[in-house]
Amino acid sequence: MIYWVLKATLGSLLWAVWRPQVEGLEHVPEGGPAILASNHLSVSDSFFLPLVVKRRVTFIAKEEYFTGTGLKGWFVRMFMSAVGAIPVDRAGGAAANASLDTGKRVLSEGRLFGIYPEGTRSPDGRLYRGKTGVARLALQTGSPVVPVAMLNTGELQPIGKRIPHRGRVQIRIGPSLDFNRYRELVGDRFIERAVTDEVMDALRELSGQPYVDEYAAKRKGRDQEA
Repeated sequence: MIYWVLKATLGSLLWAVWRPQVEGLEHVPEGGPAILASNHLSVSDSFFLPLVVKRRVTFIAKEEYFTGTGLKGWFVRMFMSAVGAIPVDRAGGAAANASLDTGKRVLSEGRLFGIYPEGTRSPDGRLYRGKTGVARLALQTGSPVVPVAMLNTGELQPIGKRIPHRGRVQIRIGPSLDFNRYRELVGDRFIERAVTDEVMDALRELSGQPYVDEYAAKRKGRDQEA
């Protein structure tokens, strides 16, 4: 109940200011589990995608978003709750497993789970190599993968900017991808890579982004060393 109240109140503000334009909303299943796999250009991606989807979309978010103090900390906590985020400690070697366990639980309950296959925001607006967690989730749960392209959130909220510029957010959703033909091959790293690459191909076609066959985190690390 709290989620829907917060979504209605804060969502009205987002609609009024950023006027999201979405294509392909009919591709999101009306019921049952599904994985919404999105490219990642901005922190606000996790705000606007749940806003346009009628069903609740659950993302994982850094635990720090839920532990802030003061007025700002309260607002961020309420905002993340309003968009259906779940706090996960992403530090340490168990972070990826914690994220996948959360995803499997959400999907087992017949809900929508949002994931960024790139693992982190694109450092330069290009689409980077996907991590295979999205494939493991799809194969282990039998859930379809719905590719989602955020088209201009990186321009409205560049890295380092706290609040997006005013403008019209654009989102494009593609047909769902069914990987049940590989259900018996869970754990095969070649199959997981092939499934992930198919998801990234769909995102590339939807978004029009140039593709980089490198992990975004590795690129960020190299940039920081330079």
